[in-house]
Amino acid sequence: MTTVHKDISERLEKVNGALYREVKEVLETNKAERHIRGGIATRKKYKGE
Repeated sequence: MTTVHKDISERLEKVNGALYREVKEVLETNKAERHIRGGIATRKKYKGE
């Protein structure tokens, strides 16, 4: 776990709960879509784009 992730997952919640919830939602969306972006990147790599 990086310091950034530790700050977001542990410290930010204690400092600013509202911001923590917003950031967590963005990170969860990113995590859910990560495999799709990876597939697109792989396809581009092998198609020579």
